[in-house]
Amino acid sequence: MSKALDGVRILDFTHVQSGPTCTQLLAWFGADVVKVERAGAGDITREQLRDIPDVDSLYFTMLNHNKRSVTIDTKNPEGKQVLEALIQKCDVLVENFAPGALDRMGFTWERIQELNPRMIVASVKGFGPGPYEDCKVYENVAQCAGGAASTTGFDDGPPVVTGAQIGDSGTGLHLALGIVTALYQRTHTGRGQRVLAAMQDGVLNLCRVKLRDQQRLERTGVMKEYPQYPNGEFGEAVPRAGNASGGGQPGWILKCKGWETDPNAYIYFITQAPVWAKICNVIGKEEWATDPDYATPAARLPHLKDIFAEIERWTMTKTKFEAMQILNKYDIPCGPILSMKEIAEEPSLRKTGTIVEVDHPTRGKYLTVGNPIKLSDSPTEVTRSPLLGEHTDEVMAELGYSPEQISALRTAGAI
Repeated sequence: MSKALDGVRILDFTHVQSGPTCTQLLAWFGADVVKVERAGAGDITREQLRDIPDVDSLYFTMLNHNKRSVTIDTKNPEGKQVLEALIQKCDVLVENFAPGALDRMGFTWERIQELNPRMIVASVKGFGPGPYEDCKVYENVAQCAGGAASTTGFDDGPPVVTGAQIGDSGTGLHLALGIVTALYQRTHTGRGQRVLAAMQDGVLNLCRVKLRDQQRLERTGVMKEYPQYPNGEFGEAVPRAGNASGGGQPGWILKCKGWETDPNAYIYFITQAPVWAKICNVIGKEEWATDPDYATPAARLPHLKDIFAEIERWTMTKTKFEAMQILNKYDIPCGPILSMKEIAEEPSLRKTGTIVEVDHPTRGKYLTVGNPIKLSDSPTEVTRSPLLGEHTDEVMAELGYSPEQISALRTAGAI
């Protein structure tokens, strides 16, 4: 069966996480991703956070599946000619260098357009045009600058970053959509274009409900679904809301049986209005269903702390999975707090390809995240990440270089 992006060739100049997330997703959909790396070193994550000496780290392998690796010295004149040949043969160049790095290599937008007018140049940057556009940005910086940290955590504590990589991987996902969109537009115009995904912009896009709440706060001075209501105070900016759901249906994380020794023996519980009577029945508070102080969503808002305390008394008598089984019978929205160990061992995630076991020639077998997007006509096969420079000769031959020319380039240090 063909793949969605069969025939698309990506020149991958990315490293660390944001760019490789993007190009790996494109590779999963069938694009031929040629990763350009430094000879002898490669992507810095090959050696970061290693758990096995002298073997590519999981940091690298889990972000570079289904790709081919070539090593080119772009400062070498002959190496630069190889890169020019690649640009002429590829559809998309993806990079997440520091601002201006590609220009300093001699590959400005204008030069790339001369070599290949159909080329799409896609970039991850920390910030878009503005006062900070030349700043270097990493994951947690993006979370802070994009509004996530200021709205995460509890009101009586400091800002908190999330364990989800919304700055790096989140921006990579945004860039992938931009690339596919540009490829589609090229079918009509015949022209390439530049695609930019700024990390601050990507994080803000994922925090849009907080920008919504900022405007609500400015108009009303209070937000009744936040835990600060009715006894807390609201300032000028959206506050941290703990585990509140952030929507119209109040939710909170509650202890379950075993919480004293298991840090993840918790469940997320949502008091959805349509099933309020069922909730009352399950926890043994049937009278709340008709009590004027509890019967309507508006009436419940001032009492949410007491309501969740009462629900927690019930959840503490059940494991999180027992509670899930009971609550799901009544369509009461809830979800277990799953540890990474539990996720890694979950059979259903293996069956759907969300968790995949991959065999690596030097590392052996390891678990990785599979394609989160499933297409019925473009199934994803996750293949291992490439060894450094593993496909240099193969790609050079595809560019038309003879074995003798490849050998000469290697002797010259160009590849």
